[in-house]
Amino acid sequence: MSARAIPVEPLAEEETLSLGERAYRRLRDGIVQGTLRPGSRISERSMANALGISAQPVREALRRLEQDGMVVTLPRRGTVVAEIGPERLAELGRIRAALEGVAAALAAERMAGEDLAELARIVRGMRTATAAADTEALAELNERFHAILQGATGNLFLVKSLEALRAYDDLGRLRALGSTPKDMPKALREHVSILAALKARDPALAEARMRHHVLRSLTTNGVLAAPRQGR
Repeated sequence: MSARAIPVEPLAEEETLSLGERAYRRLRDGIVQGTLRPGSRISERSMANALGISAQPVREALRRLEQDGMVVTLPRRGTVVAEIGPERLAELGRIRAALEGVAAALAAERMAGEDLAELARIVRGMRTATAAADTEALAELNERFHAILQGATGNLFLVKSLEALRAYDDLGRLRALGSTPKDMPKALREHVSILAALKARDPALAEARMRHHVLRSLTTNGVLAAPRQGR
């Protein structure tokens, strides 16, 4: 009986990341994009054959994914893709908002002048992309903004924690209602205000503005419920 084909692409030889990291990212993307569906079993050997690598990097990737909560090991079934419901996405979104806020506070204290200048360039690019309603460019600029800010903290644990949560953010965005062009100016204003707090070297203000930005974004995307009026 022939083995069922696994819907992942082989790894490219020219990629420079370790095999374990590449396998982790490929499997994580498969889960986020839905090609590896909740409840589906992941065999180390079959996945290694599909990726064109040995079983050891796949084992390493699955261990990391289990730590992230994206796969689980079940008796008599082995490793399967975890069911990630809206409640868990909302919970993880709140955790991400808190950690992003901490990152902004640390960056306000530690960020070098050249990083602040790069964030200013990114915000100018966001302004142009917002005027053109270029969602693809905005997504790329947003990712760069947050990556530079997080890197400026100098805290590897915090950066790795946020990296682990990024896949859930992507998963939530794919399931979400989606933002509309009218939300783009809001996001731009929020990035401008975060940058101003960073330039002012005000950790408390940077943290508060970043938390507000992330929570508002999660609410817009439908991951978090909108707050009730009159409370």
